[in-house]
This record gives sequence, structure tokens and C-alpha cells, in this order.
Amino acid sequence: MARETTKRCRTFRFRLHPTSRQTQTLLRQLDLQRELYNAALEERIGAWKWERRSVSYVDQCRTLTGLSDLRPEVTASGVTLCRGTLKRLDRAVIAFYRRVKRGETPGFPRFKPAQRFNSLQWEDTSGWKVKAADRRLYLLGVGEVKVNYHRPLQGTPKAITVQREGTKWWLSVRCVDVPAMLLTPTGREVGIDLGVTNLVATSDGKRVEGEHFGSRARDQLADAQRKLATKQRGSRRRRRQVEEVARLHHRVANQRMNAAHELSRQLVNDYDLIVLEDLAITKMARAPRAKPDPDRPGAFLPNGAKAKAGLNRSIHDAGWGTLASLLSYKAESAGRIMVTVNPRYTSQTCAECGHVEAGNRVSQAVFRCLSCAHVAHADVNAARNILRAGRARQALPA
Repeated sequence: MARETTKRCRTFRFRLHPTSRQTQTLLRQLDLQRELYNAALEERIGAWKWERRSVSYVDQCRTLTGLSDLRPEVTASGVTLCRGTLKRLDRAVIAFYRRVKRGETPGFPRFKPAQRFNSLQWEDTSGWKVKAADRRLYLLGVGEVKVNYHRPLQGTPKAITVQREGTKWWLSVRCVDVPAMLLTPTGREVGIDLGVTNLVATSDGKRVEGEHFGSRARDQLADAQRKLATKQRGSRRRRRQVEEVARLHHRVANQRMNAAHELSRQLVNDYDLIVLEDLAITKMARAPRAKPDPDRPGAFLPNGAKAKAGLNRSIHDAGWGTLASLLSYKAESAGRIMVTVNPRYTSQTCAECGHVEAGNRVSQAVFRCLSCAHVAHADVNAARNILRAGRARQALPA
């Protein structure tokens, strides 16, 4: 039987149903907060460019007092909302310097156009109130907005985000002191090999085929984007077609998320120890480097970019990162153990005798050991090796 244990931080997401007037107010606040974001970014850039001086989040929060007198419409929904916008910029700047320190491609924060600023953030408990019993959310300057609380909130609400996705609005409530619910131990352990054809192959022989939601919707998306290209910029027809393209993308994302939720819940319910590959998904989905032709200046040799682009689409469509993230937080809440291991040589190693050779992998689906002649499905064989590595890391008996 499930029982409570240590408490966690969790985010709960619900659908908002604002009225027409409330929608216009929220859209107005999106424009004003985007203006504040861009002005704050300009201040940081200018201070460093002309004075070699850095501007912090606290420095910019101090200017909000005077802003209430100069631009009262910006603070109409409370200073907390403005602080949330400034904190959003501060996180973007901190992430930039973190990437610089790691030697990654940094990408300095950009000024936000209207189509790239779709959320409002309240970073503390003022200016809003969750009224779950009344199925409402109170927002200062907006009023009480209808919310579909499809599940009970747990813990103490501390911050919220209101986000626009196409024509829909969503509420994310970040709660602290959320009680974890331990599940009854099953005594079972599993290694998981992630793939494109088979999304998941387990060490006990189960295989879950990938749904490929993006591939299914590719023709429909392409048709919608072709229609979008024929619409005049600034017209109402183009705006409606943009909403149609966004709706199709959101549907694919929702299908992929729903499938990942169902699969992760099943795995967490069935196994005490879950061992997963620690995949560098970003690097795996990176486009191949161009190969200059030494004999023809300005020309390039074939580098398989077209085939790699198809593989990259399949990797993104599989949603490995989403599945791993959902497994992580669900395992933590349920008291399960989740371990990630280095996937190196797991597809070339025989799970029976331990012989490692590239020739063992006959094809995408067939594994045949050249030493002991062990034959198995290649993904299942890799999953068994992943489980063995996870057990070794946890110092459990093999």
C-alpha cells in the first residue's frame, strides 16, 4: 500500500478558460511584460557596453517603484508579475554565462518579438490566489479566471505561470512540501534500451514500438505550412493559418507527452530498479559537419546530411529526453531507484559471455555473438547489458 514519505517540489498544470475580456487583459499584459523584458535587457547591454558595469536582478527590481508612477499600466497586475519577468531575464543571462564557462555555444539572450513571449510568471505568493474549491484562479488586474482543476493540488502553492499556447491558456502551479507516495516493492529490476524503431526494449524481453506521432502528422503539417506561405503578412487569414499550424504542432506534442506519461507510469509501477542509458541526445541529433572539397575551392563533398536529417527527426520524434525526465521524477516520488549508465559498447557486448566486438551486431534487430553464438534481439541484448551495468553501480548482486 502506498504511504507518505519525504516531501518534494512539484508543478501541476491545468487548463485556463478566461472570458473574452480576461483574454484581452492577459494579452495586454503579455505585451507590457515583453516591453519590460526588452527594456531590462537593453539596460544590461548598455550598462556593460558604455560603462563596463553589470546590472543585477536586484538592481532592476529597485527601479519598479518608480515605474509604478511613470507606467502604471505595466504594474496593473502587481509588482510580483514584473519581478517574475525580470527574474526570467536574469535566468537567461545566468544560463548564458554558464554555457560560456562550459565552452558550449553560448547564445546571448535576445530581444523578444510578440510571437516569442507567451507566458506571465508570478514568482511569489502575492497578486494571485488559487481557489480550487471554486474552480477559479484570482489574478490581480484580471479577476477570477475559470480553471479546470482535473486533479487535486498537493503541497503549498508558491509560484505560478500563465502561458498561452495557440488559442489556449494554461496554468502551472509550483508547489512545495508535496508528499511523496511510496509504492509497494515488487522485487523486479529492469534495464532499458532506447531506440527509434522500438522506443523501449527491456532486459526481460519486452519491446514497445515507437508511435512516431511526428511522422504521422508530417503530411498534414506540410500542407498547413504550404497554405501559410501563400497568406499575406499581417492579414487575418494568415493569423488564422498560423493558429492552425500551432494547433497541429501542439497536438503532436500532447500525443507524445501522453504516451510518455503512460509508459513511464507503467515502468515505475512494475520495477524497483530502473536502469537507463545516459544518452547525449543533443550531440546525437547534431547535423554532420561540412566536408570541403580539396580539389574544388568553395565546393563540398557528400557528408550524408540528408540521411542524418531523417535520423535526427526520428530521434526528436521518439522523445527520449521527455521519457527520461518523467521516469526520473515519478521514480523519486514512488521510492524507486533510477540509475543512468554509460551506453558505450552495450550494443556490441554479448549479454551471455561478455565478448565485445562490432561484428556481433549483425543488423538493427539481430545480435549474434561471434564467440559463443548467442542469438538475441539486439535491443534486448543491449538492455541486459545496461541492467548489469546499473547493478554494478548500485553494488547489487548480478
